[in-house]
Amino acid sequence: MKFNKKDIISIRDFSKEEIVYLLDLAKKMENLSGKEKLLAGKVLATVFYEPSTRTRLSFETAMLKLGGTVTGFSDPNASSVAKGETLYDTMKMLDGYIDIIVLRHPIEGAARRAAETADVPVINGGDGANQHPTQTLLDLYTIVKSKGKLDGLKVAMVGDLKYGRTVHSLAAALSHFNVKLIFVAPLSLKMPDDLLGELTVSYIETDKLEDAMQADVVYMTRIQKERFPDPIDYEKVKGVYVLSEKILQNAKKGLKVMHPLPRVDEIATDVDSTENAIYFEQAKNGVTMRQALLALLLGRLK
Repeated sequence: MKFNKKDIISIRDFSKEEIVYLLDLAKKMENLSGKEKLLAGKVLATVFYEPSTRTRLSFETAMLKLGGTVTGFSDPNASSVAKGETLYDTMKMLDGYIDIIVLRHPIEGAARRAAETADVPVINGGDGANQHPTQTLLDLYTIVKSKGKLDGLKVAMVGDLKYGRTVHSLAAALSHFNVKLIFVAPLSLKMPDDLLGELTVSYIETDKLEDAMQADVVYMTRIQKERFPDPIDYEKVKGVYVLSEKILQNAKKGLKVMHPLPRVDEIATDVDSTENAIYFEQAKNGVTMRQALLALLLGRLK
């Protein structure tokens, strides 16, 4: 696979074979001793126009563990963006400083625009409600580690399916495999029709959390207050789904609960100690997957 200096903008840019290759590469990365400094002398810029904990810190941790260094900003108001600098100019400037960029931006399509501007590889760390491809790759890696496969699984996605870029990307990626999908959301937050039209696997839509208990994997998401144009609409669906240990008592044996985090109130803390919960392991897997991606895009892995 030719990934050297490739951009990672959308999971739709990858074939099934490429996805499987990346999952295998992450497994190999996890088995390294930790002493390999594959990215010594390389510099990563994390350019975040929106808040982030896991995506930014896991990329930075991945880079540092591989011997590289990190620069960038997590608050655009503390950069020249506050003075009116355009995304185009920021990308052009960074080209002269660093070797690879991770960008998070509130505007859909911003990552594609940045990739067209910069000569160094650009990784989409989330663009609005559009895509979050590296989250999807670590999600798939987590499922494979937990269930041993992707084919033959039933995966439920619960919560904000309208604005949730993580579920948009994950549904698209899972379409490459023999899976069945269950979409659980209130009508106002259902999966967009254009995304449903792109799916090549069977799915059902429901507004009942209980219907997700028949799945092998339940992917919970928070209701994203910041995506709602009208706060009143948010209040109507706030707290609509809360997964608890009691509800899991009726779950299919071996069901695993995932969440891209942060959670608000959609997973009760009593779930944390159950054998179903793997969302903190999921977050940890982000470092491994992003180590593999950084090393691959910078030509240090094949």
